[in-house]
Amino acid sequence: MRQGVTQFTEISYYLMALLPWAGQPAGFYSHYFLESTMKHIVSLSLLAMALIGGQSALAADPAELAKAKGCLNCHAVATKVVGPAYVDVAKKYAGQKDAENQLVQKVLKGTSGTWGPVPMPPNAGVSDADAHTLVKWVLSQK
Repeated sequence: MRQGVTQFTEISYYLMALLPWAGQPAGFYSHYFLESTMKHIVSLSLLAMALIGGQSALAADPAELAKAKGCLNCHAVATKVVGPAYVDVAKKYAGQKDAENQLVQKVLKGTSGTWGPVPMPPNAGVSDADAHTLVKWVLSQK
């Protein structure tokens, strides 16, 4: 039993070193505790917003989104790689009312035969919203 008390005492000393308000009379550090807790909450909230904001930043820059989703492994803006250049896609679909929805479906489900014998596989990692962002960007290329 004596050893348990000693271990408890050692733990309480460590806690007091880490938590300045530990072992003080009730209310002694209550303001400090609340202020410290609020700082931690604000810091964690800011971190979460930054992480979420990082995803929004990808959506705000379609070129970065295309890179992140792997589109640039097979496509480039001005030159044919495996798939067509984005400027060629924009030219082909210019003026077509349903072009965006048609291309979004091709991005999501894949396609073959439109630009030659090499098929474009489905892109399961691309959300519907991201596909719309990417297609709008592709269609804006000149």
